[in-house]
Amino acid sequence: MEKEHKEYCAAPHRVVVLALDGLLPFELGIAHRIFGLARDAAGSPLYETVTCSVRPPGPVRTDADFAIAVEHGPEALATADTVVIPASYNLGRVYDEGVLTEELKAAFAFVRPGTRMVSICTGGYVLAAAGYLDGRPATTHWSAAEHFQRLFPSVKVDADVLFIDDGDVLTSAGVAAGLDLCLHIVRRDHGSGVANNVARRSVVPPHRDGGQAQYVHRPVPEPQLATTTTARAWALGRLHEPIQLRDMAEQESMSVRTFTRRFREEAGISPGQWLTQQRVERARHLLESTDLSIDQVARDAGFGTATSLRQHLQTTLGVPPTVYRRTFRATTGGTGRRP
Repeated sequence: MEKEHKEYCAAPHRVVVLALDGLLPFELGIAHRIFGLARDAAGSPLYETVTCSVRPPGPVRTDADFAIAVEHGPEALATADTVVIPASYNLGRVYDEGVLTEELKAAFAFVRPGTRMVSICTGGYVLAAAGYLDGRPATTHWSAAEHFQRLFPSVKVDADVLFIDDGDVLTSAGVAAGLDLCLHIVRRDHGSGVANNVARRSVVPPHRDGGQAQYVHRPVPEPQLATTTTARAWALGRLHEPIQLRDMAEQESMSVRTFTRRFREEAGISPGQWLTQQRVERARHLLESTDLSIDQVARDAGFGTATSLRQHLQTTLGVPPTVYRRTFRATTGGTGRRP
């Protein structure tokens, strides 16, 4: 019986992480940590993650006071279903001129057509120099966004978001946003249940609100000033109910104007946008994990009517609820793409 099960199950999705000189060790480990924890209901790994270099196996320098020993050369890229490129502080011509080095050109020649390409932080420079981002939306660390846009004018740079999913090419902002992106990929491939379990084991949130705006340097608020945390927690427990802006402001004993300003400073978006995001996420979870009717999902997520739910999902995800549910359930056992 065990033999039959092994023969029936598909091989794990293979993730190959490209380690470049000057890499950040933390970012290098993100893919291994997140994808390595993803398991199916039987406890079998859903991903196989390996690391390769642009050179034959050997040491790769980091931005710290140590090197790492990489056991695979660039030919490992030919086996990848997904390629992940973490940030590096030693990109040379890639960063200065927007062109690949000869080593990178030779390495990318191994990548098969249709391979999913992923970058973390300034790893996006490598994808852009290789032509993967031409005419596409992309993001990178907010501090590099203006330089990135000047260097690659054909890329549609959005410095306000934590990551961008453009189907077979995905980019993230700096450092910890790589966690957000990899969790998103797990969720996209295998559903919120698997992704949430990985997040819990990693002691990180399965989804962070807002974008990079909340991390851009700005004067620190005075310690005595209240935050909007209480209001957000209050609203999350009542997504199925009508919630007015004044109701949220009252939770913090603020005027609507002060609350709106403070909320945007902390979350990077308006309270209304945040509420819609939370309701969309609630609806996605219900569509993925329950057999509730579309009408009931709409009510439980706080959209009220199926028409309103359809409009918001169409705007946010590009698909109506029925298509989202069908697509999710068709891909929960494999390595599906976002609808």
